[in-house]
Amino acid sequence: MSVTFRDARARDLSVIVALLADDGLGRDREKPQSPELYSLAFGRMEGDVNNRVIVAEQDGRIVGCFQITFIQGLSRAGARRALVEGVRTSSEKRDQGIGEAMMRHAVELARDAGCALVQLTSDKSRTRAHDFYVRLGFEQSHEGFKLDLK
Repeated sequence: MSVTFRDARARDLSVIVALLADDGLGRDREKPQSPELYSLAFGRMEGDVNNRVIVAEQDGRIVGCFQITFIQGLSRAGARRALVEGVRTSSEKRDQGIGEAMMRHAVELARDAGCALVQLTSDKSRTRAHDFYVRLGFEQSHEGFKLDLK
């Protein structure tokens, strides 16, 4: 399995949105019929060295994606951290090591950016994802909270 990684480009958005919408939670949350919303968000992120969307390619085709944001903090003696979100692997490519390769790449990017830790959240219903992250060395050390503002 050969997977390569690169920063996403605007022309990748339709594939990325399809990946984000490709499960029960995503089908309810994402709005692929409104590509202008994603284009606007991506435009705001472009050029921000602290906010990247990465795609995984195999044989020239996008098979996965994730977003990584680098955050400067005061806690932990001013530690920088990486927040990983929107981790998705194409449904027909799951269980082939692509997700693991993406997460290892995310950790490498975080190290290269001088981060002291990598953090992520995962919906409580995604128990398979939780097992996956634990297998990769992530600890379920915190409870997360969200407030929907819409």
